[in-house]
Amino acid sequence: MESLDFDTTVFDKEYVTLGGRREAIVRGGRHLFDRLPAAFDGVNRIGVIGWGSQGPAQAQNLRDSLGDTVKVVVGLRSGSHSFDAARAAGFSESDGTLGEMFEVIAASDMVLLLISDAALAEHHQEILAALRPGTTLGLSHGFLLGHLADTGGSFPAGVDVIAVCPKGMGPSVRALYVQGATVNGAGINASFAVEQDVTGRAVERALGWSVALGAPFTFQTTLRSEYLSDLSGERAMLLAGVHGVVESLYRRFRDHEGMSDHDAFRHSVESVTGPISRTISKDGLIGVYRRLDDDQKAVFAHAYSAAHPVGLELTAEIYDEVSSGNEIRSVILAGKRLDRFPMGRIDQADMWRVGERVRARRDTDGEAPLDPFTAGVFCGIMMAQVDLLLERGHPYSEIANESVIEAVDSLNPYMHARGVAYMVDNCSTTARLGARKWAPRFDYLLTQQTYPAVDDKAVDPAPFAAFEGHVIHQVLDVCSRMRPSVDIFVE
Repeated sequence: MESLDFDTTVFDKEYVTLGGRREAIVRGGRHLFDRLPAAFDGVNRIGVIGWGSQGPAQAQNLRDSLGDTVKVVVGLRSGSHSFDAARAAGFSESDGTLGEMFEVIAASDMVLLLISDAALAEHHQEILAALRPGTTLGLSHGFLLGHLADTGGSFPAGVDVIAVCPKGMGPSVRALYVQGATVNGAGINASFAVEQDVTGRAVERALGWSVALGAPFTFQTTLRSEYLSDLSGERAMLLAGVHGVVESLYRRFRDHEGMSDHDAFRHSVESVTGPISRTISKDGLIGVYRRLDDDQKAVFAHAYSAAHPVGLELTAEIYDEVSSGNEIRSVILAGKRLDRFPMGRIDQADMWRVGERVRARRDTDGEAPLDPFTAGVFCGIMMAQVDLLLERGHPYSEIANESVIEAVDSLNPYMHARGVAYMVDNCSTTARLGARKWAPRFDYLLTQQTYPAVDDKAVDPAPFAAFEGHVIHQVLDVCSRMRPSVDIFVE
């Protein structure tokens, strides 16, 4: 793992020990907003480019945090249908807070490039050419770095290049920031990276950006490490994996265990998004196991050992596809096909219609069961992603956030509120494409390999043997102490 550390004179850096490794972090909170002018020294105007998943949340959070200190301006492509949505959020041409994309880029001291990855690939040359020397270019994802590496391009030499990457979808970034108005520190964790520092102010501006977004704590990574873990994570456990897991479990409970449709949904989806996710959020993966009685623990261990190999196989394949550039090229090609072949619905199977009725009866049915088989499969797939990212040398903080915290604190609450499409399709186009591509692979391998192994009692217990002593439990324990005291409110 690359050694990381940073210096800041504006914020209070502290160290946490995660799995025996020391990592530097900055804690956030609204009590730090008075430090933002110092963090953004030399920045009079921030241009937020794009109005997709992250754009609305980041533009509004920055505007609310910075007040009159720094002008926040939204830039959109000429003719974009998003102008009306930006106006509805309080940005307008009349006060100079809304304008055409290239005009905003040229006039801004700091440009946050939050357009879709397909648009980045298509327009990055003219966008980068429009940046003034000494400008700070901000990204919330490392996709552009991966695309430049794949095509032999580079960032302009005369600009800072930084990243602040919230560990959650844009609506979560906004929702928890709003909740933070009454609960200091409520927000979505973020990583930051400095790719180029021309001004000598790159670290302070990145940290200021993260604090202004409401991040409870900000940890350091590199831009390459971020996009490898982020693209892989959303194609694995965060979106595609959980989608494939719950669909396969629903059918198993209904067809193999003889449950009613209603009960099969409660034991699969509701169990994952309810008691399992809530327990992991507060007490980690080990907390789920500890909640079970002895018989249930045996079921958990058996399911975990059967699911973990499938999770590891698929996550390794996904990671290789991302790191080789294949997945980035796939996203770009898919983006070019969207006008002809738009993304279809992913909640049209019978189980998701059953889910609508289950959610309507929650007050009558009460808490969903913490099903030990569901828990074992879910935790086995999740831990497989943890193990793969450990194997590839990612920082512990990044592994915890990209594999576990983002899932249970930001994404799964959306599936719990309104179903899988509401979770997936509130994310970026890149994430939505990845979920549709890889979820069927998780469903297929679980159905074809994991469940038959369980039924034939042909499960190797070795994966679970490493579970109780796994390093991620200590990492999540430390991270849980920095967790906001509120849960995201979706419904």
